[in-house]
Amino acid sequence: MNVSSLPQRSGPQPLTHKGMPHAQIGVQPVPDVNAELFRRAYALPDVERRPTIVSVPGAQALWLREGVPLAHPEAIAVGREFAHIHPDGSLHVSLPEERAREAIQAGWAEPHPMAQYMGNLGMVMLYTPRMMEELDVVFQLIVDSYNFVTGRGVNAAEIAEAPHA
Repeated sequence: MNVSSLPQRSGPQPLTHKGMPHAQIGVQPVPDVNAELFRRAYALPDVERRPTIVSVPGAQALWLREGVPLAHPEAIAVGREFAHIHPDGSLHVSLPEERAREAIQAGWAEPHPMAQYMGNLGMVMLYTPRMMEELDVVFQLIVDSYNFVTGRGVNAAEIAEAPHA
């Protein structure tokens, strides 16, 4: 997928709580898609799976290992948790502001209610991917967040196509 463009997400946007906790309403993940989301997310270099320290019980953090340099530490709310996956398969990530706007306009995300308060206008919720094609887009946005926070240039397609461990 071309990193510079996002396709329009099909269908209606999920209903969400606009306050805290910021979550989707009535959405359940598709088991195969969710399993692949987790496989790809934790295949990112130097990312550990840990329980979240900022989200709802059951959410899983994408935690950068100690010693990984951070290009944008201000994009991380607490510790080294640059993103987390909620039990419903949605995620909170921090993107560059322009990329966050693109994701919102294309229907893949909505602003986090605390984003403006925290001074992080790139903090968004990515909606639960409903099929593998949607996962490709959502995973590209996760990689965009990872690359933004770390300053790296990881290619989402290479991780997505890597053999299963």
